[in-house]
Amino acid sequence: MAFGAAERLVAWRYLRPTREEGFISVIAGFALVGIALGVGTLIVVLAVMNGFRAELLGRVLGVNGHATVVSGPEGLPDFRALAGRLEGAPGVVDVMPYIEGQVMASANGAAAGALVRGVEPADLARRQTIASNIRAGSVESLSEPGTALIGSRMAARMGLTIGSQLTLISPKGAATAFGSVPRVKSFKVGGIFEIGMFEYDSSFVFIPLADAQAYFQLPDRVNAVEVSVQDPERIGRYRADLVARTEGVGRLVDWQQLNSHFFAALQVERNVMFLILTLIILVAAFNIITGITMLVRSKSRDIAILRTMGATKGAITRIFLLSGASIGVVGTALGFLLGLAFALNIDAIRRGLEWMLGAELWSAEIRFLSQLPAKVETGDVLSVVAMGLVLSFLATIYPAWRAARLDPVEALRYE
Repeated sequence: MAFGAAERLVAWRYLRPTREEGFISVIAGFALVGIALGVGTLIVVLAVMNGFRAELLGRVLGVNGHATVVSGPEGLPDFRALAGRLEGAPGVVDVMPYIEGQVMASANGAAAGALVRGVEPADLARRQTIASNIRAGSVESLSEPGTALIGSRMAARMGLTIGSQLTLISPKGAATAFGSVPRVKSFKVGGIFEIGMFEYDSSFVFIPLADAQAYFQLPDRVNAVEVSVQDPERIGRYRADLVARTEGVGRLVDWQQLNSHFFAALQVERNVMFLILTLIILVAAFNIITGITMLVRSKSRDIAILRTMGATKGAITRIFLLSGASIGVVGTALGFLLGLAFALNIDAIRRGLEWMLGAELWSAEIRFLSQLPAKVETGDVLSVVAMGLVLSFLATIYPAWRAARLDPVEALRYE
């Protein structure tokens, strides 16, 4: 549908506020602001949801791997041969045997539950999520027996620094005549890491594999073997081959099985937020209908004069379509710019608000991550902008059609 210069001029003149039609201009302004807020908010929310999922997925998989072969309390014998078989599977990029166990960590009068993992230093050094986030010390310190790597929040809570002593207490101790005695062993802090995920930074402790074998009484054994693949999103493609290579040795559990409920909840929340925020744009579109309908009524005499001067019904339709669509286009463009600017700087804005208000707006203990993430997806932005434009255009069809159907004789008679 092509718009002539005269039609654009008339449409723009109708959009300009006048004293007699001030209320109509207010409604049009509310519609524009509503569309801008709806589009901008939807872009920000989708970016935060995408960022939250990407950060969680990257950090969870960066620490835990994409699939894990687990065993019972007896552990996995001949685990090095198992690791060799898994390394030969198509798509596998890394394999890491380890021992894992729950303990009580204690230092300087503070105590908390901790998850201990016994690993080879070379294996842990290949995990960039850990190796690239060492804040003090080094991963290589684990090559020295009796050394531990701990998270930054655990170190802060217990007042630990490099060289401090951390005591690990396991309830599964040796049986004696006086009952079961917990196993207690002290480790020297050789490194402090900060992944940025509260659970890991506050409760994970890495120790040498040999020390873990002795501490958890699993000589020459491990109780888990982690596998990392090229494309974790398609772990199902690798599963059958990996299961075949671990048959009779242990049970294979992939990351989707372990975290399916968590990421499914994130997807449901994302869809619900999309639906709720779409209603904002829809309400703004109804404001366009109201504003343009009132504009048609107030301009009925002008429409009649234009018709008697030779303007066609199509020309009248295009004038009011252009008037209404202009509100939607400008509102969508403003929402796009504001939403994009907000999403790309959301964590800086969050820190600024915390500084101004003197209150914590993003608690890592509650939300798992220490920063507010945002990941702008081009497809999401385009779909939001397209939805804003389409709803705005659809909202103008009915009032423009009513304007074209206006009878010039009746309009002039009642003026």
